[in-house]
Amino acid sequence: MAFRGPKVWLWRWRRNPLKRRADAVESWVLLGAWALTVLAGVLAGLTAARSVEDGLARERVEWRPVVARLTEQAPGSAPDHPGAGGGERVWAKVSWIATDGSAHSGQARVEAGSAEGAAVTVWTDPQGRLVTKPATVSQAQLRASLIGGLAGVSAAAIPFVGGRALRTRLERHRMDQWDAEWALLGPLWGRKTG
Repeated sequence: MAFRGPKVWLWRWRRNPLKRRADAVESWVLLGAWALTVLAGVLAGLTAARSVEDGLARERVEWRPVVARLTEQAPGSAPDHPGAGGGERVWAKVSWIATDGSAHSGQARVEAGSAEGAAVTVWTDPQGRLVTKPATVSQAQLRASLIGGLAGVSAAAIPFVGGRALRTRLERHRMDQWDAEWALLGPLWGRKTG
């Protein structure tokens, strides 16, 4: 790696008689890579976050709670205080009637030991399939933020890594040029006079 000296702001764009074309190209490559990194990260992050939040909002509107009945006793021991909630939850077979009148069955999480025929609340999509309880507004915002952040960082990594690779290649090319020039001029400086 080349010695750069003390940090001076905007040194890449200052006038300098020793500045080569390669130095100017490197400065614009660096500026372009940073601009693309920020732009790609922000756009991808916002797009992903909005998409996730819209999808979760659509689920809150379309998914409906339905009262289902256990078709068999749930495995495990019965809770000490029925209806108290917070007990162990197990998978059990349930059946329900969809809004269109069709009968459905499936498996849902219920309190352990619940009796056959007990009423449980399940969530269904517009087609009557079992789904999980939709995310609340605050949960949706958190998920959208996390996924948007991850998508933004992932998208920003592409121009950032590309810019670093191009900059490394330009620096290697510049060092090769210096080596070639030194091979020509170095022997002239090493001669003894007198």
